[in-house]
Amino acid sequence: MNDNDPGREKALSGAISQIERQFGKGSIIRMGDENPQLSVESIPTGSLTLDLALGIGGVPRGRVVEIYGNESSGKTTLAKHIVAEAQKLGGMAAFIDAEHALDIRYARALGVDMDKLLIHQPDTGEQALDVAEILVRSGGVDVIVIDSVAALVPRAEIEGEMGDSHVGLQARLMSQALRKLTSVINRSRTCLIFINQIRQKIGVMYGNPETTTGGLALKFYSSVRIEVRRIGNIKGDDASAGIQVRGTVKKNKLAAPFREAQFDIIYGEGISKESDLIELGVNNGIIEKSGTWFSYNDERLGQGRENVRQLLREQGDLAGEIEEKVRAIFAPPGQDESVENNGVAGKPAARPEPSVKRR
Repeated sequence: MNDNDPGREKALSGAISQIERQFGKGSIIRMGDENPQLSVESIPTGSLTLDLALGIGGVPRGRVVEIYGNESSGKTTLAKHIVAEAQKLGGMAAFIDAEHALDIRYARALGVDMDKLLIHQPDTGEQALDVAEILVRSGGVDVIVIDSVAALVPRAEIEGEMGDSHVGLQARLMSQALRKLTSVINRSRTCLIFINQIRQKIGVMYGNPETTTGGLALKFYSSVRIEVRRIGNIKGDDASAGIQVRGTVKKNKLAAPFREAQFDIIYGEGISKESDLIELGVNNGIIEKSGTWFSYNDERLGQGRENVRQLLREQGDLAGEIEEKVRAIFAPPGQDESVENNGVAGKPAARPEPSVKRR
């Protein structure tokens, strides 16, 4: 075949021009062109370890994200932190509270700005997804959280009687909604986050019996799927002070999947940034650990993880210095530091492995 045939090139140029006239500038691009705008912007999650595990500095804009896990594992807390981070970048957020269980005071404690938050409590699953579609099409909302898929009850089920069988109604509802939403989400650069719950399959003898609600469509349409699990408790003086959480990136279309991140959630405070810095600092040789003592630059920070966490929380300059060193280790070569700091990531790049666990 003759790739230099002027007739073929002219025909291709004509086709591209027709597509751009009909569907808009940028609807089709030549991969070899300069700056084709293929990089993916991201919104930080509030956990530095999870941001690094995701490979692009957070959850992607213009994509569908699923956060799922068992009860009290930190799903909604993680989503609220993402909302707070989007607002810090100047964005607007929406929270569709299908469970009718949003804790406003806790959201404020996590840093959520109520002046930049829209809240909707739907009566039916159709209403929730219709509102989400209107907000996405407006282009004025940066992140939308739907909490949760299990609570998106179809109208037919609500209007029916107790005990009526409605096989596959919710799965069909989710499939139709995602077919309509996916392309417009990409155009509006909105991050749509679905919180989902885990159920047990009946009669499974081999393999994993766990599944998520809402059918299979969400698994396919999601660019990122994050599984969160509670792996331990954080002991306080008299009672539990928080939980230890493991986040596993089960699916990632933008970077390497199956990376794991561990982070702490402190009751009343949310995700502990200082615990992330300690974890990453120790794993990458920035902070030295000897027994129960932690040191930085040959100076002792304190004895015990909790004492060091409190020290870093009180001394913001020290925490910032350690964070800069951590980010420098994981930043791709030649990346502009300002890009990393404002939560907008460039093209996915390979990351060092020491502190990002794999199964």
